[in-house]
Amino acid sequence: QLVAYFVIVWEVPKGAGKIGIINQNTQAGWLPQIGSYKYLLNIIIVALLTFVMYFYLKRSKQGYEIAVVGESERTARYVGINVGKVIVRTMMISGGLCGFAGLLLVGGTDHTITTTIAGGRGFTAVMVAWLAKFNPLVMVLTSLLLVFLSRGASEITTIYGLNHSFGDILTGIILFFIIGSEFFISYRLSFLKQTKKEG
Repeated sequence: QLVAYFVIVWEVPKGAGKIGIINQNTQAGWLPQIGSYKYLLNIIIVALLTFVMYFYLKRSKQGYEIAVVGESERTARYVGINVGKVIVRTMMISGGLCGFAGLLLVGGTDHTITTTIAGGRGFTAVMVAWLAKFNPLVMVLTSLLLVFLSRGASEITTIYGLNHSFGDILTGIILFFIIGSEFFISYRLSFLKQTKKEG
């Protein structure tokens, strides 16, 4: 809602419903571009953040507290962890990372803000985190998998002249079966035979 509000406040020209390229002449607020590679700086920053978050979650006391609270709040309280403090701290870190991702998107590549700038990235991020078992390093590979799926589905719709929504449906079906397979990986089905009672 904040984005929608500021798009209306900053729209150019008034009534256009869009901001356009921000500071196109001065490029103030734009992240520097390395050579002719538009996304290279973003990739480097994301790679560094990935390693930082990996060591934070897997090698630090606070990361251990997050894992314990995520598994069981009652256990966390039993061992003396301040659950409320951990939750608030984690929310602040998550919000900061999301805001920084927005900075990379607006200041690094798009240089504009629209009401659809997120483009379902929040939902995709949840899927990536869950499929990667909350391991930041594995999240990189999972993200690449989803990008390939999305681009491949879009290419199929373009080549065969299909509706644009078909690509999203195809990606959704593939993800559905990937998620469904997690159940059979984590659990084993066993069928119990009923014995007839002797009368």
